[in-house]
Amino acid sequence: MRVVEAGEGQGPLLILVHGFLSTHLEFEDVIDQFAPHFHVIVPDLPGSGDSEKPSPTRYVYGVEAFAEAIADLISAYGMGRAVVVGHGLGGGVALTLAALHPELVTRLILIAPLCYSFSAKTIFGLPLMPLFGGVLFKQFFGLRAFRKHFRQWVYSPEFTLPLEVDQNYGAFNSPSGRESAYAVLRSMLDVRATTARITRIRRPTLVTWGRDDRMFPAHHALKLVREIPDARLELFDTGHAPHTERPAEFALVVREYCDGKRG
Repeated sequence: MRVVEAGEGQGPLLILVHGFLSTHLEFEDVIDQFAPHFHVIVPDLPGSGDSEKPSPTRYVYGVEAFAEAIADLISAYGMGRAVVVGHGLGGGVALTLAALHPELVTRLILIAPLCYSFSAKTIFGLPLMPLFGGVLFKQFFGLRAFRKHFRQWVYSPEFTLPLEVDQNYGAFNSPSGRESAYAVLRSMLDVRATTARITRIRRPTLVTWGRDDRMFPAHHALKLVREIPDARLELFDTGHAPHTERPAEFALVVREYCDGKRG
């Protein structure tokens, strides 16, 4: 896995796990704000960014496999435990890690995580069509459609599409990148295992969500904090990615939560 590192020796380990069709770049605006306080590790998940993109016949893409990859990453750094932050798909990975390997997680920060059923056919449309969806996604899902997905589902309408979207498309736009992404998309359609793990979380948890999230509705946040013991909720006036739309505000909330100043 390709990893970006910052703030070595500055504090506890903080791992940031990106969402679907994204890379470590989605956390670019918060890394510098976390670096004075944490040892920050930001991986590209397998199949994304500059990480290896094995064929789905060799690697079973999905939250369980990604959670094990993050567990291996924590072990590789020899720091024992980490604060784990996950967004969307990465939130499902972080939640799964905390459920399966609670000894590796000190605090859990979830950003609109993939943990409940959602309107996948509405959001992803053509790629989920029977028979031809895979072909369309792997061969014809171009930059314009990629941008439209982020503009329509990830960011608030008034938010200017960040440069990272085009950069992430560049990482996605290869035969192996498209094959991997399609395997991840298919894995996201069944969230029952992730949902079942929610009540197993026993680590201090901060749930963050955008009030205007059009991908995973904000009412999911209220449901999630009821299911995780002693979870705290922070809502932002954003879409699906508060850490991108309000990076300074998001970073402050996370730091205060980790310092015990919130909740």
